[in-house]
Amino acid sequence: MSTMTRITLRPGERIFINGAVLQSDGRSSFDILNTVPYLREHEIMHAQQTVTPLRQLYYVLQTMVMEPNGMETARSVYDDSIRFLALAFANPTVLAGIDTIRGHVAAGAPLEALRTLQTLIPIEDAILGRQSQGAGDLKVVGATS
Repeated sequence: MSTMTRITLRPGERIFINGAVLQSDGRSSFDILNTVPYLREHEIMHAQQTVTPLRQLYYVLQTMVMEPNGMETARSVYDDSIRFLALAFANPTVLAGIDTIRGHVAAGAPLEALRTLQTLIPIEDAILGRQSQGAGDLKVVGATS
C-alpha cells in the first residue's frame, strides 16, 4: 500500500529526505508519494542539545535517519545506548517507550523510533526537573521559525 504525505515548507525552511537536504526559496508544498524517511528542520537536534540520555539517543536515531550510509556506525552506538537506557529509568512510560523504540529499530524503522522518542523527552525533562521548552527544544541552533 502506498502512502502520500503532503509537506509544506515556509520560505527558507529545510527538509532532510533520505540523505538529501532540500531548502525552500518560498512557501512551497509537495507530496511524497512513497514511504521515505524525512525530517523537517524543526525536528533536527543539534549536537550541543544532547544534554540528557534521551536527547543523546534522539541524536543517534536522527543520524540513522539522515545518513543512511552511516547506519552501521550509528547502529553500534544505538545498541550500547538502548541497553543502558533501559537500566537508567524506572518510569513505566519511558520504559514502555524504550521497548517500542527497540521494536521499531529492529523492524528497520528508525524514523518511527524517533517519533516515539519525541514523546518521551518531555517526560525525561520532568524527571530531571528541567524546565520544559516544548517542541522548540528540538530546533537546530540558528534555525528560523
